[in-house]
Amino acid sequence: MARAAGSRGRPGRCGLRGRCGRGALLACAAWTAGWVLAAALLLRAHPGVLSERCTDEKSRRILAALCRDYRGGALVGDLCEDLCVAGKLLYRRCLYFERGKKVLQADWRGRPVVLKSEEEAFSSFPPLGLLDGQPDDGGQDFPEAELLLLAAGEVRSALGLELANGSLAPLGLGRRGPRRRGQLASLWALLQQDEFVLLSLLRGLSPHAPPVLGSCGHFYAVEHLAAGSPHHRALFPLDGAPRGGRGWARAVSGMALSFLDMVAHFDHDFSHRLHLCDIKPENFAIRSDFTVVAIDVDMAFFEPKMREILEQNCTGDEDCNFFDCFSKCDLRVHRCGAQRANSNLQVICEKIFRHWFSSPLRSPAVSLPLGRQLRAAVQECAAPGDPQGRAPRSVFSKLRRLLQAALRELQEKDK
Repeated sequence: MARAAGSRGRPGRCGLRGRCGRGALLACAAWTAGWVLAAALLLRAHPGVLSERCTDEKSRRILAALCRDYRGGALVGDLCEDLCVAGKLLYRRCLYFERGKKVLQADWRGRPVVLKSEEEAFSSFPPLGLLDGQPDDGGQDFPEAELLLLAAGEVRSALGLELANGSLAPLGLGRRGPRRRGQLASLWALLQQDEFVLLSLLRGLSPHAPPVLGSCGHFYAVEHLAAGSPHHRALFPLDGAPRGGRGWARAVSGMALSFLDMVAHFDHDFSHRLHLCDIKPENFAIRSDFTVVAIDVDMAFFEPKMREILEQNCTGDEDCNFFDCFSKCDLRVHRCGAQRANSNLQVICEKIFRHWFSSPLRSPAVSLPLGRQLRAAVQECAAPGDPQGRAPRSVFSKLRRLLQAALRELQEKDK
């Protein structure tokens, strides 16, 4: 057998200074770095990979701990009595645990609801420091102006918005009760949760966001709606309507028009544009009238916060991607542009509409020429638009016109 390099005798090709050892070390480092990068990309694309197992046992333990804290006076909320005493808020099943967030389904007085919190335990949220040293029944004299100032700071941190005191009323700051300390501690835990803050401020202002129905401690409730899924043939449950039939075509056209309404609403009806940075079927639901509802807005940001997120150091455009929102890297200063380079409409066309209109409908439900026009309009919508990244207004108008024409065709065939 040939003598192995580096054994007794003449040095092998690696030489006396261990160049092979260094080479092997570099190769190992490169291999490790490759796997680390691959793992990072996997986790970014599929954050649920490291999610906790969602079980009924764990969910019931979480709610039992919540009720113990309620009975001990640490927290309060308008749903606590129904959950912990009256038995009118009943746990049904665990929906998901992801990156610390707990999402549970329950029935509240016969109405299906979803209970949400970004943390499992009330103690996981940072306490309101101004309550330190207050007695258990204290907090009654907590200065209202100071509370408004603190709440405004949390809203600014979460949403990037500067709000007048009158605009903070939906957060329930003015409520007072016999357990004021627990009330303030509970409110402070809720204010640490960006989705709660956003949904509370949108309450009554948007048909495309679920209202907050109530809370208990750090958990808040919203209405339960059946979420979309890539496993549904139409992305959303359509109660068995066969693909290609009139019912299916009517539902898809109605949902698509509602998505367009939502885009226009989020673009123009608030003081700042609202950006959706995680657009996928699972984050939306459809009401019985085909109204689209954004049921998960953890990754929704008004324009000031969006600019703050995007404006980062960069060496290339890939450093300026934040999920479905991205900008361009200015290589002169190695900074990402603060202006988003794509739009809600473009991403919805790419991730939702293409699934529906990727090929002309080969059925008597919608005429073939109209199906082809819809397909072309969706492809145009999903393509990169102007230098600001927004699909031209003409594309939005074209899609709306074609979808309305599809509904008129279906109505004529129903006569």
